[in-house]
Amino acid sequence: MNYKPTIGLEIHAELKTRTKMFCDSLNDPDEKHPNTNICPICMGFPGVLPVINEEAIKKTILVGFALNCEIAKQTNFDRKNYFYPDLPKGYQISQYKRPLCANGWLEISDKSLKTNDQGQNNQSISLSTLDFKRIRITRIHLEEDAGRLQHDSKGDHSLVDFNRAGVPLMELVTEPDLNSAEEVKEFAEKLRLILRYLGVSDANMEKGQYRIEVNISLRPEVLSSKSQVIKLGTKVEIKNLNSIRAAAQSVEYEIKRQTELLEEGKEVKQETRGWDEAGQKTFSQRSKEEAHDYRYFPEPDLPVLNFDEKYLEDIKYLMPELPEGRKIRFKKQYGLNDSQIEIFTIAKHLGDYYERVATELDVAAKVIHQNQNEKTEAHLPAKLHTLSANYIITEFPSLMSAKGLEVDELEGFKISPEAFAELMVLIFHEKLSSTGAKAVLKEMAETGLHPEAIMKEKNLGQVSDTGELQKAVEEVVAKNPKAVEDYKKGKTESLKFLVGQVMAATKGKANPQVVQEILTELFGL
Repeated sequence: MNYKPTIGLEIHAELKTRTKMFCDSLNDPDEKHPNTNICPICMGFPGVLPVINEEAIKKTILVGFALNCEIAKQTNFDRKNYFYPDLPKGYQISQYKRPLCANGWLEISDKSLKTNDQGQNNQSISLSTLDFKRIRITRIHLEEDAGRLQHDSKGDHSLVDFNRAGVPLMELVTEPDLNSAEEVKEFAEKLRLILRYLGVSDANMEKGQYRIEVNISLRPEVLSSKSQVIKLGTKVEIKNLNSIRAAAQSVEYEIKRQTELLEEGKEVKQETRGWDEAGQKTFSQRSKEEAHDYRYFPEPDLPVLNFDEKYLEDIKYLMPELPEGRKIRFKKQYGLNDSQIEIFTIAKHLGDYYERVATELDVAAKVIHQNQNEKTEAHLPAKLHTLSANYIITEFPSLMSAKGLEVDELEGFKISPEAFAELMVLIFHEKLSSTGAKAVLKEMAETGLHPEAIMKEKNLGQVSDTGELQKAVEEVVAKNPKAVEDYKKGKTESLKFLVGQVMAATKGKANPQVVQEILTELFGL
């Protein structure tokens, strides 16, 4: 029997604010000293009163707008009562009945879209865009984070670090609209990218700023479109997922595990399971026969929040360009291919750098049009844009790695956009060969100097003078008579070999196009 996975996600993201959710203690994920950023309020001392962090409210509403949610005109905070060692108050200030945002959606690609025999769509997707599947978002609410437990390796005791206690935590809950590990991965990656574009969260999973919990069940696949009621399988919750990759792997494992149980006629237990990264499998943590009663009630120390239209419109006005918008614009404005656009969208800061370079090149293109009539093609700006994109994508990773920087980490990178644009113009004017350009780039990354100064100092300029290159070509031809004869016999690869030999003889300074022209004229080649 075939089984269909039904998957819902709960995703927590720590918000990027200066202070915590209900007090003035710093919200600093990089703080290494335990119990430093704490105060009587986030530690739950008697007699203290919380005060709402408005910046966290605004950032959550902004996420709601980005994800097509309905924004509450009136909302409040609730107390979620449970005891755990890292929860200093014995309850968590959260939201229950009236979340800030509800009924939204995010589209992911749907490569396996199927229709029934009536031609009607049988999945939860947008009918107008059959390449996409719409994942419904039930709610987005705001709460405070708990502290962090550090367990002794011998198991003798545990320590509690309350630096994280009280940090603004946004929780997003989806409907069970996902059906595969691939969809879970894409949704989590798309959401993380949106949060980063909005500037509301760094969403760094290694620092615990972005956490995913998976709810998954299996049911027999319904082939008939006449079925009115579909009974879902037993839900299993998966926690302790420290990466998006782990979330996808846990789904793949659970689909296999639950399928095997059902095939053997056994029941799937409702439980919470963890993920064993080393063993690449889930493991049982605790049974969950029924929902825990958190005894929610309105937080008496915080006021009800009322938002008028102007307040919400002012927040919506802050909406930046989102990833999908950037993809469309980069295609139209710069003529880049899909692969280049994908890189500049995912690596946002690298994309921002590219845009600053493109602005400089647009100015340079106008100058080239005015000064060099032979190169006044209509597509000149697009050619410069493509040239710069190719160099950034192929050369920057190794240059940045040498400096201990990640691909999207440009702080401390010494090549300014203006200097890089100058390098692209030098290449366009054939003053630098590709070999010379790489050498100049490496020196720019080391020193921060501009390319023309480096080119002159190190004598790396490209040689295009026919008379100067003629002697080098003649010497190469004299040393390689077999290659010459092979080319005369129709072996075109020999010409590339000879060009390469000239490039080697001139230490990469020769203009390969000029060399090829000389070769094809010399001795009847």
